[in-house]
Amino acid sequence: MRSEAAPQPGDLERFVSAGKGRGLRVRRRFAVGELLFSCPAYTAVLTVSERGGHCDGCFARKEGLSKCGRCKQAFYCNVECQKEDWPMHKLECSAMCAFGQNWNPSETVRLTARILAKQKIHPERTQSEKLLAVKEFESHLDKLDNEKRELIENDIAALHHFYSKHLEYPDNAALLVVFAQVFTSYIDLLYPTEDRNDRLRDSYFFNCDCRECITKEKDKEKLEICKLNDPPSAETVQDMIRYARNVIEEFRRAKHYKSPSELLEICELSLDKMGAVFADSNVYMLHMMYQAMGVCLYMQDWEGALRYGQKIIRPYSKHYPSYSLNVSSMWLKLGRLYMALENRTAGVKALKRAIAIMEVAHGKDHPYISEIKKELEGH
Repeated sequence: MRSEAAPQPGDLERFVSAGKGRGLRVRRRFAVGELLFSCPAYTAVLTVSERGGHCDGCFARKEGLSKCGRCKQAFYCNVECQKEDWPMHKLECSAMCAFGQNWNPSETVRLTARILAKQKIHPERTQSEKLLAVKEFESHLDKLDNEKRELIENDIAALHHFYSKHLEYPDNAALLVVFAQVFTSYIDLLYPTEDRNDRLRDSYFFNCDCRECITKEKDKEKLEICKLNDPPSAETVQDMIRYARNVIEEFRRAKHYKSPSELLEICELSLDKMGAVFADSNVYMLHMMYQAMGVCLYMQDWEGALRYGQKIIRPYSKHYPSYSLNVSSMWLKLGRLYMALENRTAGVKALKRAIAIMEVAHGKDHPYISEIKKELEGH
């Protein structure tokens, strides 16, 4: 890889790590909660599940949003938000009208369409690309397996199907690169070393040799076993770990075709089976509890969701870093559940814990924090 020459803020620098690619490091000591870097998003899409509750332009969560007069499927705070979003929304507006209920491109396809449109409108480097230009993203095309290539080909077909009238496409080879550039995912720190490195190799094609991965010092806590008079054998534990990984994958696939009640049953049965070997703080137990909580929230079973959340929050606080947004998100969910169930004291306490973490992770002036504080005042 060539040396990096892009302009950089003085306190941060890009560097190249042999065998791993680009990295970002600080050049001075920062205080906890101090802002390192900020820039506007290059482009973004609002998930379909959030449509109607959030502005499609600024993403603010509000009631009484105004609909797009044509498609009736995009919602805005005001005329200003609508005008600002029009260069992106016009890619979809007429297609939404034409396809009606059959308009269903994936979020990856929608995001890629916006990237292509943005590159056409702003071929020059934007404010969003201070540290890294979108065209510099790694595609790893030569390392993608057949399954991922097939997924990308399906996404390209969907892009042509839903956006054919309002988008200028590069050739198929260039589209492959663009889709491969956005075909990445975050590596969740919750999971044990072997799982994290499997996901790292699958998404980013290198092994991590940080201190935590070399020593595996946190794996014992993450894979905690039930305290029994007759502890399970190492073979029994390994068998259960294999079962846990399989059921996680089974659930991921089942979300596409099973009903909420069937999904909840998968969670409950797996938790019952794993619970014979694993402690509640075991990360595989936590994973299925989190999925069960999500299903309960979808089914509006607030008591069920709260029961799972209460089991999750303490181990989350132990396994994740001090100012993890995963922990603040769980406190936020718990706070809202307590409020919905009219336990204001517990709700206020949970929401304040969420805010305390977010003020460090997001910054005290972040709009989302102001929104949660207004929520608190409303109660």
